[in-house]
Amino acid sequence: MHLRLSDFDYHLPPELIARHPVSPRHTSRLLVLDRRRGGRQEALFSDLPDFLDDRDFLVVNDTRVFPARLRARKETGGQVELLLHHLPELRDGGAAGRVRAGYRARRPLRPGQVLQVGEDLEAKVTALPGPGVAELELTGRSGDVRAAVEARGETPLPPYLRRAAQAQDRQGYQTIFAARPGAVACPTAGLHFTPEVLAALARRGVETAALTLHVGPGTFLPVRREDFTRHTLLAEYFELSAETARRLNAARAAGKRLVAVGTTAVRVLEHTAGPDGFTPQAGECGLYIYPGYRFRAVDRLLTNFHLPRSTLLLLVAAFAGRELILAAYQSAIAARFRFYSYGDCMLIL
Repeated sequence: MHLRLSDFDYHLPPELIARHPVSPRHTSRLLVLDRRRGGRQEALFSDLPDFLDDRDFLVVNDTRVFPARLRARKETGGQVELLLHHLPELRDGGAAGRVRAGYRARRPLRPGQVLQVGEDLEAKVTALPGPGVAELELTGRSGDVRAAVEARGETPLPPYLRRAAQAQDRQGYQTIFAARPGAVACPTAGLHFTPEVLAALARRGVETAALTLHVGPGTFLPVRREDFTRHTLLAEYFELSAETARRLNAARAAGKRLVAVGTTAVRVLEHTAGPDGFTPQAGECGLYIYPGYRFRAVDRLLTNFHLPRSTLLLLVAAFAGRELILAAYQSAIAARFRFYSYGDCMLIL
């Protein structure tokens, strides 16, 4: 059967889109899916330690979402919304930096235009590499561009939430592992973890290690071709440290199962797994996983429920099989699970 993009569609009642996180986070719901037997079981996320043991090794993404959405105005007074694709590549305290951004404005931007972001941040358009995309040179009047972005920016909530970012989203849209600023979207499978769950996992003998992938806007670009294999996934910056590589190799040597927390962890693990194990590295990861892909590193997956026709759903279907995943999604819809970034999650064994 030759799969098409329309084979990964499903209908979600709008009221099942989670627009706010639950509190405490570990009270979210968990659907446990057994790939071999095809069975499903409903639980709470706080029950996660019941499904893992000392043969499992958890791999999380420690990226931190930065306030990437900026409200700017032209010299004429026109409003422009910017979504920075990454943090300016400079040390803390730098006075200027170059960045790429998506933008929305009534009229297209022009090279040389200067945009004002509040009182302390200026953005000069240096190039327009594509429709709705601008290269910008940021200047901070206080002398610290990154501090100005942090102060002026808004949490870049996904558009399907259909609400403005609120003050509590600054922390609500971060995982407990968030340590390294650079993502424009949260690796949401990690949102369910609390210190209590991590302590319970440790008591079960489950080890945890972190890698980094700064989620960029390309992860959420829609797939527009029915032949989804022709879609291109934009590369994102990642790092696999020497310590994490060492621990991954030790876990593999001990026969442990690698449990990826989220699709971002999957992509880095699969990208960095080689014939001789994992090696420390950093760079760009553009690995696009869809049905037919043969997994080399990941044995189990914890993931949220994803949008229809998305690259994220294609990855999960590659891991567990299209029919099994879509049946699980229908089961979750019937049971009124909450979907997408702030929603519930699924453990695929």
